[in-house]
Amino acid sequence: MIGLGSMGGGAAASALRAGLDVTGVDPSEAARGAFGNRAVARGADLEEGQAAVLVLTVNAAQARAALFGESGAAQRLAPGGVVVCSATMAPAEARLLAAEAAERGLLYLDAPVSGGAVAAREGRMTVMASGSDAAFAAARPLLDAVAGKVWSLGAEPGQGAAMKVVHQLLAGVHIAAAAEAMALALRAGLDPHTVYDVVNGAAGASWMFKNRMAHVLAGDDTPLSAGDIFVKDLGLVETMAREASLPVPLAAQALQLFVAQRAIGQGGRDDAFVLRVWQAIAGFALPGEEGGAAPRTDPQA
Repeated sequence: MIGLGSMGGGAAASALRAGLDVTGVDPSEAARGAFGNRAVARGADLEEGQAAVLVLTVNAAQARAALFGESGAAQRLAPGGVVVCSATMAPAEARLLAAEAAERGLLYLDAPVSGGAVAAREGRMTVMASGSDAAFAAARPLLDAVAGKVWSLGAEPGQGAAMKVVHQLLAGVHIAAAAEAMALALRAGLDPHTVYDVVNGAAGASWMFKNRMAHVLAGDDTPLSAGDIFVKDLGLVETMAREASLPVPLAAQALQLFVAQRAIGQGGRDDAFVLRVWQAIAGFALPGEEGGAAPRTDPQA
């Protein structure tokens, strides 16, 4: 299991509960410590003959280094072993990684995931995968351990990556729209807790509004998913759309909002706090701040 962050650490724990023999790989001593004594710093430190590797890094460059770099994990996989790559990347990057795996006699499943840290910990991530029947078969025990739903999107690597980029267009726009709505509510003097309850019981609700605005109401900007992730992912949306000669104006505007979150020094905080872009403009207080509503701690949030 390469990458023991909020998603990878949860997926690794789910795989262990399912009875798989799992070793975590992460350069962070803290991440390894949280996983226990079954973790190493580099893929090259794994034992020989690994059957599968699940890659949950931030981007394609990290995935390539973790797999095929000088200290990469590919050298420790058994012949015919499967690489399950769940990093979010451009379809072309997924195809390049698949080709490199094939040159080494390895199977490759292009398998981005969604669901967040909670779904990872509970073994119910959504997997958007493409690859050969042999790759799916080899990865099946691992997929059964970490996923609630596995979508088979075809035999060609790159289709899974393309699906994840489409998904991230929606996710990023929905988070930005949720933050904009809450900003307007706060500027209008509405109670944010009431706004949250009303919206979630009405037609304007979205999964992202319910999930992310709960972070705002709790006053907790711990980065379960950092704003900088959407600078990257919505950048991938723009690139893919440009190559397809398709305008994506909503995604482009959402990208600029996450860039603004980074510009005000908040890119490493939770993506829900893209709301601070509007706060910087309008000056309202968020829950838990001086002059703002009390933070919410009840189970609804």
